[in-house]
Amino acid sequence: MASPEPCSTSGPGTRAVAVVGAGAAGALVAIQLCETAARRRVPFQLLLIDPAPEAGRGIAYSTLDPRHRLNVPAGKMSCYPDDPGHFVRWLCHHGEPGVRSGDFAERYRYGAYLADTLGRAIMAAQGVVTVRRLRTRATGCHWTTVPGGGDPRARLELADGRTVEAHRVVLATGPSRATPDWAPGDLRGNDRFIADPWAPGALDAALQDGQKEDVLLVGTGLTSVDIAMTLDRPGRTVHSVSRGGRLPQAHAVDPLPAATCATPLHGLSLAALRAAVRQHIGRVMRSHGDWRPAVDGLRPVTAEIWASMSTAERAEFVEQDGSLWNTHRHRMPPATAEAVGRMRRTRRMRTYQGRLASASARPDGSLTVSLTTADGPRTLPVGWVVDCTGPGLRLSDTADPLWRSLLEQGAAMPGPLSMGVATDHGRLRGADGGTARPLWTLGAPRRGELWETTAIPEIRAQAATIAEAVLDPWTAPAPPATGGPGRRRTRRPTDTSGFPLSTHAGAATAYRLGVDRLLKVRAGAAQALRRSVALDPGFALGHAALALIGHECGADVDVSRALADARRAVRERAEDYERSLVDVVSRRVLHAPADGDAALLRHLEEYPGDALALAVAVPTIAFSGLRDLDGTTALRVVEHTAPAHGGSWFHTSLLAFMRQEQGRYDEAGVLAERALAAEPASGHAMHALAHVHYESGDHRAGRERLQRWLAHRGRGGTHRAHFSWHAALHELALEDTAAVRRRWAEQLSPGKVYGVRALVDSGSLLWRARLAGAWQGPFPIGDVLDTAPADVLERPATAFVALHSAVALTAADDLPGLRRLRVHALRADEVQRRVIAPLCAAFEDILEERWTDAARGLERLLPRLPGVGGSAAQREIVEEALLYALVSAGRCEAARDRLEERLDRRSSPHDRRRLAALSV
Repeated sequence: MASPEPCSTSGPGTRAVAVVGAGAAGALVAIQLCETAARRRVPFQLLLIDPAPEAGRGIAYSTLDPRHRLNVPAGKMSCYPDDPGHFVRWLCHHGEPGVRSGDFAERYRYGAYLADTLGRAIMAAQGVVTVRRLRTRATGCHWTTVPGGGDPRARLELADGRTVEAHRVVLATGPSRATPDWAPGDLRGNDRFIADPWAPGALDAALQDGQKEDVLLVGTGLTSVDIAMTLDRPGRTVHSVSRGGRLPQAHAVDPLPAATCATPLHGLSLAALRAAVRQHIGRVMRSHGDWRPAVDGLRPVTAEIWASMSTAERAEFVEQDGSLWNTHRHRMPPATAEAVGRMRRTRRMRTYQGRLASASARPDGSLTVSLTTADGPRTLPVGWVVDCTGPGLRLSDTADPLWRSLLEQGAAMPGPLSMGVATDHGRLRGADGGTARPLWTLGAPRRGELWETTAIPEIRAQAATIAEAVLDPWTAPAPPATGGPGRRRTRRPTDTSGFPLSTHAGAATAYRLGVDRLLKVRAGAAQALRRSVALDPGFALGHAALALIGHECGADVDVSRALADARRAVRERAEDYERSLVDVVSRRVLHAPADGDAALLRHLEEYPGDALALAVAVPTIAFSGLRDLDGTTALRVVEHTAPAHGGSWFHTSLLAFMRQEQGRYDEAGVLAERALAAEPASGHAMHALAHVHYESGDHRAGRERLQRWLAHRGRGGTHRAHFSWHAALHELALEDTAAVRRRWAEQLSPGKVYGVRALVDSGSLLWRARLAGAWQGPFPIGDVLDTAPADVLERPATAFVALHSAVALTAADDLPGLRRLRVHALRADEVQRRVIAPLCAAFEDILEERWTDAARGLERLLPRLPGVGGSAAQREIVEEALLYALVSAGRCEAARDRLEERLDRRSSPHDRRRLAALSV
């Protein structure tokens, strides 16, 4: 007999990691391995061993029945522990734009998500990780000792006769199938007994057209529910029987947050634990009116409680409490529960507590089954009996030849209660109790140790831990950043401000280009930053800068993914400066504004020469800036950092902007001109000069200067729409309505401007033109709203965007949308609660023509507006709405006072005409 054909790796020095199983667990491990290796630049060959045609689906997510849904909300099904919204965003970009985190997606869609995410991870790791897909089963695993010490090497035997060697092995085989030993002998050999309902074609006979024979499902868990819905049809009754007779409970339609148990549960006896859990559920029922938050609150401590139990207590729990726990812990989606309820009400589904006692064939091939139930014996004629008992608990009973070979040779040992296998944080223990072999597992095989380990939230965390454990020994330590006694100084590339970067020269060059374009407010920043992380996936600042411009500038960036990549990368290699800047970005994206501002101020105190951080802090045009409620913090930052920048064009541009905010327009104009002389493309300097002209009332000169700059140096700039908006403000002040309409059509209409920029500039201009009486005819605000995603309109991340969302929704007379935005603001950060929520309420008063209430609310808001960021000219739109409300309420004297105060500051033909009209 010929020996098995070897399946060698690509070279004698190639390190190989074999992942056996490419279902959900295998895909999650492979994703983490690829991404971690790409960040760390650890080359190896990844062997994915599984006979399925597509990786990621496994048994659970291969079903094509759209009625089969995840039993966990989409917001908890991300591949990544540090990016919980990843799956929801994937759904939104793949045909389901309205999906929410609490929705229950189709299982097949989740399989597609896993496959797509794995494919992207493999592509991103090209050049570092070589992937080989072996569409066969692993049937055995034997370990050989490496001469000279080191970890033993695995030789995996494959079902197609080949063998493959690997330095590391991860067993991601998923739950093992239970043997049908429970079934009567006559039934096990009958063609009408379906032992595996998930096998391809297993249910085809029962689903044939015209087939209405009843069916018996043995088991009443989630598998039974899915199969019952698939087999349901008019004229058929689906019977199900189990020892407990309980169907899974349903998820709440509007779920409440998990409620933590106030009583410590670790170390209690099983009797005391039962009592404490009952008390916890009772307290939550009294306070919440629902038991589900109580059960969900136990999830973070379930493994700890299980570990504290004795072997006898665990066995007693499984025997007496396991079924009750599973039916309440692993629940049906609301839509599934509704469908099952209809089936039961119409008697198309019947459930029994008991067991299948016997089965016999009838002359027509169907079956007669006898049940022993709590209500007595029952005989049923059925067409098929389907095994829905779910996975087996005891791995030692498995028929899987791979696991049997590991158990027989002592490379694995059974876990507690013989459930699964024993591990040390996922690394298998051998029969001697040691972990000498580089062999890991995750998910269902760890059930004996963890009890709760089969859901994606647990498996994805285990996958990340295993990936690090597999690659840690192959990861070279980062070179020292600076020299010291007896240590050689390592030269590293630097950023625009001269700070060292933990990356190579190519990625650093792309990063510097991206930051330079950000500082000049020019196009191409996002492309350059993407290039930097493509060249080095482990470059923390590249990811952080992408997250920053996505969050604050509306760039087309997956902000959560970029931030998660930045935080992961910065833990592995980074300078103190890089760690500080990533922390700033993290806090701005994830935390309350005050927390982010404090981190930013600390960073600039430590690194005053950081131009990117300074741009983030000062609200000119690119970023929203510090939430500066008194209007002085940003100025202090600019003045404090001046020595570190030595009069650079960039710092001078920011100082010019701050001076015009102080009303020192002559000085601001001189500084802006100086910066433009040094760097004619400086968008910050031109922006400051635009404000100087506007606030000085020099509208004709301001419009001409903007038009010249836009036609030449500003041609490659971003935010061109904002400069056009400034020019349009001059035209509104000059009452040149034809020019306003022309500028709208040529530079600010949807199609010319998109997304957040359309909301901020185009939408606000339309509203101002309408308030000024400068817009006649059809009002195209709907076109503006169509360019803005729903989450930007009604769930904006920053108060600055939220202000302009409120303006656009008011301009569109969208009262329901305005109310939804107010609800979001009340749940968001402090600035949105204090400013945006009452602003929405005042705008609602305007739409419902409660003019006095609207004017009173807007008057109270004006002093708080600097906290939303942006410029005085942008925030002026609220004052325009106030003037409109005052006049509509008949408070003309108050409106005249405000106009006179404005005319004392600057000239405006439009304001002068309005004042004259009010005086008459």
